[in-house]
Amino acid sequence: MAETTSFGRNRYWVLRHGKSIPNVKGLIVSSMENGTRPEYQLAPEGVDQAKLAGELFRKVLEENNVPIENVRICYSPFSRTRQTAQVVASVLNIQFEGAQCKVIENLRERFFGPSYELKSHDKYNEVWSIDEKDPLMKPEGGESVADVASRIVEAVANMESQFQGCTVLVVSHGDTLQILQTILNPAKADAGSTYDDLTSRMQAVRTPSILSEHQKFSLLTAELRAVL
Repeated sequence: MAETTSFGRNRYWVLRHGKSIPNVKGLIVSSMENGTRPEYQLAPEGVDQAKLAGELFRKVLEENNVPIENVRICYSPFSRTRQTAQVVASVLNIQFEGAQCKVIENLRERFFGPSYELKSHDKYNEVWSIDEKDPLMKPEGGESVADVASRIVEAVANMESQFQGCTVLVVSHGDTLQILQTILNPAKADAGSTYDDLTSRMQAVRTPSILSEHQKFSLLTAELRAVL
């Protein structure tokens, strides 16, 4: 079993998907309809990145004496994250269609709205500028930082209820994982919290001043990071 905190049932690592075809083309692909299409999966370089991430994670597990049977891989349903998770599972010799791997819809990419969909990724900066001023403000037809934070808490609650004593690898997207870390860091650092469960702690710190800083936790493609 993984050594856990007093308020969390598991240990968590995050992995941003490998370099995708949208990354290479410089496109924003954030809707569920587009994101699950095979033409928006990993680029060849991204497959190689995912393999390297899987090898690094395997090394971490070995160094910490974590048995493979205690590993769980939870991933977004988008094709680029699903493929990344599949590659990592193969490196770890985990059956991807088995009980150790689970797709969680709430780990999907942040939807930036129809006015940004399939547009240049240079337009991300417009949204992030809004986020800094008001993380409760939605891009037109899209999700605010607060919206994403809300469903991330639901995703963590799901994982905490299903697993105990596991090392969980969360395979997701840039903004989604930034926002996860933005609320997870103060939740785990709050020694004076009256809550003794992880999701309640995360709910309690979803304030605008915290949510507006999610860019501080950016990840490169296929970057692996321990978060709890």
